[in-house]
Amino acid sequence: MTGGTRGAALRRPRMSPDRALELLNAALDALREVGYEALTMDLVASLARCSKATLYRQWPSKPQLVAAALYATRPVKAADINTGTLRGDLLTMVELVATHAQKDTALLAALGHAVLADEELAVAVRTTLLEPACVELVGLVDRAVERGELPTRPAASSFLPQLLLSAVFTRPLFDGDIADADYLTKCVDHALLPALLHS
Repeated sequence: MTGGTRGAALRRPRMSPDRALELLNAALDALREVGYEALTMDLVASLARCSKATLYRQWPSKPQLVAAALYATRPVKAADINTGTLRGDLLTMVELVATHAQKDTALLAALGHAVLADEELAVAVRTTLLEPACVELVGLVDRAVERGELPTRPAASSFLPQLLLSAVFTRPLFDGDIADADYLTKCVDHALLPALLHS
């Protein structure tokens, strides 16, 4: 066996995207079950039926694993939405958000405290989850500009991600209920869309 052949034989196969998603889903299941502080790589490995070393090869730390799991399993991929109108795009997006609001609101609300207390987690969530998601979301506005619905990207688009997330995560506080499709549709029609069209 030549050196190159021996190296190929010893090289570990790359993890498939489906298997990686299984591990990330296991991480979120564990997070929902025990919370961020009690979450360990050992617990995730047990649920995912893999070694802890397998997890660390893909995600070098718990914060990076959690951030990657949140991003990979997010219910809305704004880049895939293109109904032909800005309102249609926003409504499609919030309908998808609403279908996951029951479990995701509690999860991210609990994670909020950990983000404040753990700088590494805050950076991982910001760079792995929030920044890419914000780019996708503002992309809906950019496509509206390309279609001629808007003359330029409005200043309000910079606040679109924060406004939408606030609507989702503060409704339980204000109204004692989750942000369902009806509530988020009203948010689009009476707050988000007017801000984008008139700023």
